[in-house]
Amino acid sequence: MDCQSEESALRTDAQALQEAEGFPEARADDGLSESFQLLQMDVRYEHQEETSPADGVVWSSKNVQRKQRHWERIVSSKKSKRKQERERRKAKRAEDPGNGTCPQHSKRFLKALTREKLLEAKHSGPRLCVDLSMTQHMSKKELSRLAGQIRRLYGSNKKAHRPFWICLTGFSTDSPLYEECLRMNDGFSAYLLDVTEEDCFSLFPLETLVYLTPDSEHPLEDIDQSTVYIIGGLVDESIQKKVTFQKAREYSVKTARLPIQEYMIKRQNEKNYHSEILAINQVFDILSTYCETHNWPEALKKGVPAGKGYILRNSAE
Repeated sequence: MDCQSEESALRTDAQALQEAEGFPEARADDGLSESFQLLQMDVRYEHQEETSPADGVVWSSKNVQRKQRHWERIVSSKKSKRKQERERRKAKRAEDPGNGTCPQHSKRFLKALTREKLLEAKHSGPRLCVDLSMTQHMSKKELSRLAGQIRRLYGSNKKAHRPFWICLTGFSTDSPLYEECLRMNDGFSAYLLDVTEEDCFSLFPLETLVYLTPDSEHPLEDIDQSTVYIIGGLVDESIQKKVTFQKAREYSVKTARLPIQEYMIKRQNEKNYHSEILAINQVFDILSTYCETHNWPEALKKGVPAGKGYILRNSAE
């Protein structure tokens, strides 16, 4: 039965009800009685609820609410997991107070502490130069790799108990490498280190310099506070035989190599590949670890990747 039929039937029922209860019969010229008008409005409203296009809006609203409840459950679950993890760490520290774990500090406090250590290193810490005066012939890929190594070197220095003061020499702010460092390294312009276009040989007294190069005949025995150590800013693809060694000899600067040969041996492998050429961040990790431990085997184990083909002499392998 359609809407008009329902309204007709209801109109007949309403008229019968009026006659039974003593209401005057509704005529077209007199208009519908108030009771019949109310009844007719109810019928039309119910019919609208069943057929109105607004049903789609109601359904959409329910769908949004369902998604909102689902998202709220996810957020609540994450908060609960973070709270449980904090409680777990707290309980672990309480069980073992002598494990050397530092108390929890805010990020602002840790950042300020790191800044203080780096600034102190500028006056009293060991000094390291990265010679970037040989990058003019490097490809875009090589520059990107070098920029990534500079980022990792700086990150390791920030975490060090006793950081070095880093100086990037021969480094122009309008060079492709500088642009690559800005692109790849967040906050590079705010790094706490020295950046200068001057060459390391004109920046420091020559007698205070030691150029670290794998081609040197002299193994590095110790790290001296009064010495400025230089690392050549080159990557594997651009390595040429004795480039850094010849540059040091040109300025009559002392050279040294990491004591890999003294504490490590060549490992037998199918490719028979052995190389003492390391990335600048790997060299830095070795120097930094040695400064803290004064143990060359431990420092070399941390910095020399297994892929270089060397293992410690006392290794069981």
